[in-house]
This record gives sequence, structure tokens and C-alpha cells, in this order.
Amino acid sequence: MSIAGFVLPLDGQHQQFPGQATVRGRDGVNIRQTPGVSYIHSMKIVITGANGLLGQHLVQLLLATTTHTVTAMGRGNCRLAVLPGNRFVYIDQDLTDGAGVSACLAGVQPDVVIHAAAKTQADDCEKDPIGCWAANVTATRLLIAAVQAFNPFFVFLSTDFVFDGLAGPYTETDTPGPVNYYGSSKVAGEKEVLQCGLAAAVVRTCLVYGDVHGASRSHFIGWVRENLEAGKRIKVVDDQWRTPTSVQDLAQGILQLVEQRATGLFHLSGAEVLTPYQMALAVADFYALDRLLIERTTAGNFTQPAQRPRRTGFVIDKAIKLIGFQPVSFAAGLQRIGR
Repeated sequence: MSIAGFVLPLDGQHQQFPGQATVRGRDGVNIRQTPGVSYIHSMKIVITGANGLLGQHLVQLLLATTTHTVTAMGRGNCRLAVLPGNRFVYIDQDLTDGAGVSACLAGVQPDVVIHAAAKTQADDCEKDPIGCWAANVTATRLLIAAVQAFNPFFVFLSTDFVFDGLAGPYTETDTPGPVNYYGSSKVAGEKEVLQCGLAAAVVRTCLVYGDVHGASRSHFIGWVRENLEAGKRIKVVDDQWRTPTSVQDLAQGILQLVEQRATGLFHLSGAEVLTPYQMALAVADFYALDRLLIERTTAGNFTQPAQRPRRTGFVIDKAIKLIGFQPVSFAAGLQRIGR
């Protein structure tokens, strides 16, 4: 374990605001409501997977818009565009090292844990199921065990791949039925979190896109743009459906969950159901690139180790009603990334 930066201790005083109340919302979700206030008190928040797309945006959002302190856990050197200071610390930590995780979190005693670290490449998970299970399930168990004594609010990031893709878009009440090992590992991780005894939320999301510091492009969007700018033809499937998610929206939705302490299952994604082919055309048009280089194809023309669910995506009505989640359109998401 290596540490960069430091965190000043908090005074432990929780500020109370007029009108603060805890109510029980629909679906049995407990929500702390404070009119006109975005958060209740300064909290110590741990973020795993901090070097990743979501982790980077969560750190930036928390430091820019709240008074919370952030302990960012990742692998290797810190890749965040954040300088260490009195509200931010980065720790290089293997989450499958139980002793190391316990020692790290005992030093922090977090109020909130946002567990965004995972092995997410479906094909890699299919080829390395042991590594997949260690990263997505064992690490989750170790984190939970390490923080039980501190009773934090625990947020676990999951995926649309927990579903079989036969009847999407899905609500939180639909029954999971994964078709690949990655999805199975995330179902197991969800169960660990929901049954751990902590106040917890499981956040399922879908096809997240956005900018990553230190990378010139942004996942699927970057792949399309780079190839079209080089004049290369690409084949993109038009028989799989998703609800693509702007990473800024996902980060904001998670912050809303944390500050309202809303527990249970939540689907946070974009509202539009699109195929990768439709997304690729939108990318070409936004960057004024040749859409004729994009060839429409089907998933059956590709050989991949992991099966993909055909039609996933999410119904996000619960998040809209209970926490005020408001995702932007895919076109607006492209505008955020910029030209």
C-alpha cells in the first residue's frame, strides 16, 4: 500500500439544518430530506476504482461541489487530475489483499464507501473466471468486512449484464439472469452488498461514456472517432440495445444517493434506448466525419468468448422520482465531451 497526499481529521460535528427529516419513500427506500440543502455534513468518502472513468469523475465532482473528504483507492500511480491536499488522498491498494484493505480503511474510518472497482471486460472475465470472481466478489466481501465496525453507507456499482437481454429495458424489480461470467459475478457481488447488514445501495448502470484523464479519447465514442478520423471502415452492431450513460450523470446520481442515503437497488443510466450503430452514426455526425465508413452489422458476425445480452437498458423512473435523477440525451452527452 502506498499513499499520496493527506487528509485532515474532521471535528466529528454533524451540522443540522431546519426541516431535516428522514422519510420512507416508495419501494421502502429511506431518504433523508433537507429542503434547499445538497448534503447534511462533511463526510469521509472512500472511492475504489478511482483511476477509472467513473472514479475520476466522482473524485472531481466531490472535490468541486461538496466539503466531503475523499480517499481514492486504485492500482498503480494516481492518474487523477487532482493535486493531493487536505481533502484528498490517493492510495495504491490491491483490493484482494484483505490485510492491506483492513489496515487502509481502519486509518480512514469512512462514512461512505463507493465501490466502483471491478473487472468489467466481459471477454476477459470469461477467459479468466477466477480473476473475475476475485475482483468482483472476493474484493467486495473484503471491503465489507473491513468497514463493518465503522457502519458506513455502502454503494456498489453493477451492470446491465446481470440480465439476459430478452425483455429489456429492465426495472429494479426484474429478476436477473446473466448470460456470461461477468454478469454472474456482479449478481453475486450485489447479493453480498444487499445482505451485509450495512445501509447500502446497488447502482446498476449501462454503457458509460465520457472523458478519462490521461487518455485522448473516451471508450466507444473514442473508438468510433479515432477510426473515422483515420478514414478506416468500422463494423458496428445494430441488433443490441442499450441506454448509454454519460459518466457525469452517473457520478451526480451516485452523489444524490449518498447525500440522501437512499438504500436498495437503483438503475442509473440514460433514458434513450439506442443500438451501437445508432450511437456511431451520432458520433460521426457530431464530429462531422464520414458516416459512410460505418457498416451496419449484427452480433452474429462476431466471435467473442462472452455472450452479450441482446436488449438491456434500464427504466429509470424510480431514480427520477426518488432522488431527482435527470440524465441528459446522448446528443447532449456528446456536447459535454466536446470537439
